[in-house]
Amino acid sequence: VYNPFDLLLLFQKREFRSFWFETGTPTFLVDLLTARGFFTPDLARLHSSEALLSAFDVEHIAPEALLWQTGYLTFHGSRRTGARIEHTLGYPNLEVQTALNDALLKGLMGDPMAAERAQSRLYDTLVAGDFAALRAHVQALFDAIPHQWHDNNPIARYEGFYASVFYSHIAALGLDLTPEDATAHGRIDLALRFEAQVWLFEFKVVELAPEGRALQQLKDRGYADKYRAQGLPIHLIGIEFSRERRTLVGFEVETLAPA
Repeated sequence: VYNPFDLLLLFQKREFRSFWFETGTPTFLVDLLTARGFFTPDLARLHSSEALLSAFDVEHIAPEALLWQTGYLTFHGSRRTGARIEHTLGYPNLEVQTALNDALLKGLMGDPMAAERAQSRLYDTLVAGDFAALRAHVQALFDAIPHQWHDNNPIARYEGFYASVFYSHIAALGLDLTPEDATAHGRIDLALRFEAQVWLFEFKVVELAPEGRALQQLKDRGYADKYRAQGLPIHLIGIEFSRERRTLVGFEVETLAPA
């Protein structure tokens, strides 16, 4: 989905880029979403009523309505539930997904330069399949968040904050992600298909769940079962944070060989 200005820039530059996003100013949107503690993995698939999307009160507007009205999300489907019409919303294209999550990551981290430096480092780490380097990268990612940002933003105390930072970090690369991936036994926090491998992530805050619970949940609920038929290596990755220590405190990996 491109607007006419996108197409003009496409013909002029002769390459696909997030021109529409670059020519806008999403600062107010990023500030609003971070202030409200918006769970960024929901951006890939939101449900909203027709009435909610029609709201125009900027002071109290729902994030879903604002994202749709500003063009950052578009319709992916609709259904009637009794007298009510419910819409499914998602990114209009990959360029908006990557650009929006890049902006959100910088807002969530409170340090745009640290967020920028982390992007290429994450990609190289995933290509290498180096889990020791991935742990060090995640540690560095969250250690780069200024302490004063934590002090002024209570959302950093919630489990969803850590999942949001990590999701937007990967989504800004434009990789094949499925947040809140549904299985017969529950929902996986994040599923990534990359380099002919499947990466399943579970996030926990140790003040809210026992240590070691992240990886154990992936195993106990058989989250890998959904992917076994693909014949690919499956990495189960449990990541645990401490909101009191404001850092990574657990990172466990178990790899299942192709059946």
